[in-house]
Amino acid sequence: MSMKRTNVYADPEDLAIIKEAAKRRGISEAEIIRQGIHLAAMANRVWDEPLFSRSFEGPGRTPSKAEVRDTVADAVRREAGSEPGTAA
Repeated sequence: MSMKRTNVYADPEDLAIIKEAAKRRGISEAEIIRQGIHLAAMANRVWDEPLFSRSFEGPGRTPSKAEVRDTVADAVRREAGSEPGTAA
């Protein structure tokens, strides 16, 4: 992987924590900093498509806790091959 050198200012306390972690994990301080940069880049990335691009038909309201529980229980019963009212 090609990398580009850059300079950043960092809090001395953060650098001390990074130094400690690098020693404990047996990796370079630079590797920890690169991981942090990657996490920051991904957290701030703007994606071309929304995460959920498909739409689904529903009742137009938030289902109740009981409706969710019953729907999940029905799906579990179907997966297990048992009928409602019988022990799974």
